[in-house]
Amino acid sequence: MARDGEYGMFATIKQRLRSVLLFLSFSSRQSGPSRLAGEVSAPAGSGRGPRPFKTAAVTAVAAISVVGLSACTAPGADQEQASHLTKVTFMMSWAPDTNHIGVFVARDKGYYKKLGLDVTILATSQAGAEQSVSKGGADFALSNMSNVADANIKDGRLSFIMQVQRKPSAIWCSLAANKKIKSPKDFDGKVFATFGGNESDSVVRRMIQHDGGKGQFSKVTVGTSTFNTLSTGKADFGGFYSTWEGVQADMYGPKLNCFTEPAYGVPGNADEIGIISSGPYLSQHPDIARKFILATQEGYLRAYLHPNEAAKILTDSPEGKTAGLKLPFVKRSMQVITAGSYWGNATAYRSASATFGTVDTESAQKYFDFLFESHSYQDAKGRPISSAPQASEQATDTYLTSPEELQAAVK
Repeated sequence: MARDGEYGMFATIKQRLRSVLLFLSFSSRQSGPSRLAGEVSAPAGSGRGPRPFKTAAVTAVAAISVVGLSACTAPGADQEQASHLTKVTFMMSWAPDTNHIGVFVARDKGYYKKLGLDVTILATSQAGAEQSVSKGGADFALSNMSNVADANIKDGRLSFIMQVQRKPSAIWCSLAANKKIKSPKDFDGKVFATFGGNESDSVVRRMIQHDGGKGQFSKVTVGTSTFNTLSTGKADFGGFYSTWEGVQADMYGPKLNCFTEPAYGVPGNADEIGIISSGPYLSQHPDIARKFILATQEGYLRAYLHPNEAAKILTDSPEGKTAGLKLPFVKRSMQVITAGSYWGNATAYRSASATFGTVDTESAQKYFDFLFESHSYQDAKGRPISSAPQASEQATDTYLTSPEELQAAVK
């Protein structure tokens, strides 16, 4: 869930450096359990299980210019042509990964330009993507329904306008070498590696209690990464994502012993990842929003149906190169996403019998109700709220394009 933090983005060299560090997050996540060095605080609004990242200060200074390049139009773009395009900004929620891959595909394939848009991909701000969109620092961003609801409780004026992920990917894990933990009830009395926030506490407590435990645990704040915190013995368990850190653990270690939320009593879908914008921006620029979402739908659908091609596009992008993404890893991540149908029914998308991007408010509402009953929500002044957020008020399908119009993306 969202956390307080700084507002704005790239206002100073310090802020820009922080964003560069995020791009460098993956550079050492390919080689083993003691891959992490240095530390940087997680951006606000990064959710209940932020992805770990590493800093490399010397490389970061040199990479500032790379971020400047990556925040421009697509590589090799004709500047004169770009001057006639409508400029749009999209902010990542974290370092570049397969959650963002559809935007990179849309940029690389020219889907945005075809509709008259010059899309700039921004590194996430220290304040978080949600606050940046809310304050006008970005037009669109990647986020999830849970973060949108939490931001709107605090007058964020955000709208969730296209859903990418349709099933939970969060996994709660201990190191496989820790033989004392065999199921979530064994988290009782153990140390939880957390980035903070009431949401993750509520989820872990429910899983423990559903498995027959009391739901009592202590916490330690994650430093460089959850992997590092577990490997150094500072904590016993933590949160990851099966489509990214789960792949990392399988390919490079350390091996994990993991449990999913649906199997242990957490209702709904906590991981409804997708595209957000602000109410004011959508009111002022509805046509731009429709064009952006059409191209983004095409990009994600293309990535889902052509995962290896998409993996190469992300890996070869300036952002992917700066982050040190490796093609075998990104391919494996996309394989997990497609094999697990995390983004929905690919056959239905291919036959145009379903629309990619529609919002599942029913699953979101079940999760919102659970968080409300667990007293996880607080308003801007830290006070509990009187009723659960309504998913139908956080999201809209207004800007989506029909499946028939997306057929060019599946060829």
